[in-house]
Amino acid sequence: MTGFEIGGASAADMELIRRWADEEGWNPGHSDRFVFAVTDPAGFLVGRVDGEPAACISAVRYGSAFGFIGFYIARPAFRGQGYGIRLWRAGMERLDGRLVGLDGVVDQQDNYRKSGFRSAWNNVRHEGVLQPNGSGGGAGFEVVDAASLPFGLLAAYDRRFFPAPRDAFLAAWTGLPGRTAFAAVRDGRIEGLGVIRPCSGASRVGPLYASTPEVASALLHRLAEHTPDGVVAVDVPDVNPVATALLAGLGLTPSFEAARMYTGPAPEVELAGLYGVTSLELG
Repeated sequence: MTGFEIGGASAADMELIRRWADEEGWNPGHSDRFVFAVTDPAGFLVGRVDGEPAACISAVRYGSAFGFIGFYIARPAFRGQGYGIRLWRAGMERLDGRLVGLDGVVDQQDNYRKSGFRSAWNNVRHEGVLQPNGSGGGAGFEVVDAASLPFGLLAAYDRRFFPAPRDAFLAAWTGLPGRTAFAAVRDGRIEGLGVIRPCSGASRVGPLYASTPEVASALLHRLAEHTPDGVVAVDVPDVNPVATALLAGLGLTPSFEAARMYTGPAPEVELAGLYGVTSLELG
């Protein structure tokens, strides 16, 4: 391990990490790194061998009791030499004492189980061009620009589907240039929220929250209007069979899968309204 050093990621490193994730087929958002930087600036680590970036991991703290692991990548030339596991330990040490979550790709899930993680559900990416069935509001609700609503309402709504407050993350996630965020409103109450962002491949939708399939469908169709080619991708929790059926019925097909795993009991969130998780990298 001579010459291996672990340090915080620089701005240039964050772009490098995004490219590595793209090469792994994860299709991260073009501007995700800017959101990540404001969420927990010290939560992104890079391992270097003789100064050359060799591996990365994110270990992001939310609140006082929750954390999320992501971007765990060792470059092919450096795999099998112990660099990745040293970086993993550094990331987990940063989250010591917290409930930790991650989204594990299939070939790494056994390794995560050895580190104390247990599967809660699978997030299955559904991808394709939506079949038309209307794109406006529906019975009793209206689809509006999320920026037109008080941010406190959006943050409180997001909190129903995520185990910790994440106001700084949410403000950047919904507000960066190039992204589009819509909310469904009924009688002054938020009943759905969706965000779409450009990526190298299909434009990613996440989060997608909705009180009903009709709300989710209306949000999806409005969001799809803001893509260059109409192709969208949504990471759907398989513990919400209504969401899975909706996405399949709209013509989207599975293309990728990762297991949501935790080091302890899965936190209580409103799974019935969770039609698409926000990010496989930060939860």
